[in-house]
Amino acid sequence: MVFGKIEYLNLLPFHVFMKRFARSSQESMSMNYYKDVPAKTNKKFLSRRVDAAFISSIRAKNQKHVNLGIIAKKEVLSVLVAPSETNTSDSESETSNLLAKVLQIKGEVLIGDKALRYYLKNKPHVDLAKTWNEKYNLPFVFALLCYHNDKALYKKIEKSFLKTKVKIPRYILNEASKRTGVSQENILNYLKYISYNFDIKAKKGLERFYKEAKKQ
Repeated sequence: MVFGKIEYLNLLPFHVFMKRFARSSQESMSMNYYKDVPAKTNKKFLSRRVDAAFISSIRAKNQKHVNLGIIAKKEVLSVLVAPSETNTSDSESETSNLLAKVLQIKGEVLIGDKALRYYLKNKPHVDLAKTWNEKYNLPFVFALLCYHNDKALYKKIEKSFLKTKVKIPRYILNEASKRTGVSQENILNYLKYISYNFDIKAKKGLERFYKEAKKQ
């Protein structure tokens, strides 16, 4: 099976978990990875060239999924709008670009690790998840773990991941730091803002996003 792997820092704990899961589960030993940014991974999944992946919320609608996602309870630090004379979308994203329109935030959309680096430089910005929470008092769901087949396997992954406190090995933190240009300390701090549990309140947040997106 082919799993769409998005190598943003927000999924680092999940990737660490999956390495261990693959070693302990005979079912998942055959996993291969397709690595790309969210927008391209969405297209691969929808064309069934990827069997499962964290799919952007706007593309995850009506897709089979488990209760795992990339969720911001309040601010997220890595989905921002920077001041700009023109409105500019981020080619790596679909959901975040639409979120900026829903919130009527003008400027340049930045997502992922480059957005986190921008945030860490204390440059002026609007945190889209924070603005969403202030307006609707709900979490924002950026992506859901979607699949085409093997529901039992992905439910097993969901159950195991949610009950596991993932400790990221120092060598993986070091590699991630070198790759992204974000210090290990800042990576660990950033991950405190990310939730993976697609719970009742997160579901309400996603339903509200779909409702507001229809108006665009």
